[in-house]
Amino acid sequence: MPDYPFHFSFLVKDLPSTRKFYGEILGCAEGRSSDSWVDFNFGGNQLSMHVSEKIPESFPCGVVDHVIVPIPHFGCVMPWNDFHALADKLHNEKVEFIIEPSIRFAGQPGEQATMFFKDPSGNSLEIKCYKNPEHMFTLNVKQEKYSSNL
Repeated sequence: MPDYPFHFSFLVKDLPSTRKFYGEILGCAEGRSSDSWVDFNFGGNQLSMHVSEKIPESFPCGVVDHVIVPIPHFGCVMPWNDFHALADKLHNEKVEFIIEPSIRFAGQPGEQATMFFKDPSGNSLEIKCYKNPEHMFTLNVKQEKYSSNL
């Protein structure tokens, strides 16, 4: 399949905290909206957040390199320097991390930094970056525990 932008729709508890988090903290441009939903440009992809009183929880049930990660989650792959700037901003904004910014596969072709956190509605996000982006889909990377926090 060609590289088409994706559309992802999910539930949020309210629009004010959603706008602050995705717009002000993550820096996503706001798109169309109504009194019950809002769209954001998330790295060239469309997120549609719909207000609901009942929001499904993510559960710490996925295991990646011996680390438990929340499922479901979504996110994006950023350039290396942008990732580190966002990690600093999230720390400054007192966003609570599920998994602090960490390095995986250090010294290997798929070396990456990753971090997990939740939005104000409890939706889990993973933001990652690759030291060498051309290796994003490289196979046969040695599995190991997350090697270090940044």
